[in-house]
Amino acid sequence: MIPESHVDILEAESYAHFATVGPDGLPHVTPVWVDHEDREYVLVNTARGRRKERNVRENPKVGVSVLDPDDPYRYVSVRGEAELTEEGAREHIDELARRYFGVDEYPHHDEEEGARVIVRIPAENVATSG
Repeated sequence: MIPESHVDILEAESYAHFATVGPDGLPHVTPVWVDHEDREYVLVNTARGRRKERNVRENPKVGVSVLDPDDPYRYVSVRGEAELTEEGAREHIDELARRYFGVDEYPHHDEEEGARVIVRIPAENVATSG
């Protein structure tokens, strides 16, 4: 579970580095918006068909590291086997757009061909600092 002492990092306008395993076996790391679900899961939202979604589908072993935007020596990191779901993903990206962009709706819905997907990373292997 994400410790209460570090959950604020996941609720702030923090950017995460999300690591998946590519088809060549090498790490694929992407900066992403981040969220959590009841301190039990770290959530990353992406579009169906993007490299990170395809990587998770092929190999669910992932990692995510999130720095405190006010103190880069304070962070939360989670590793685990992710799950993918489309349920609630469009609404979730709109929530993230409110936090990160200050708008009511994610501005790129019309540009995307595929559905949105939530990557749910169980907070079983958690490391924190600061």
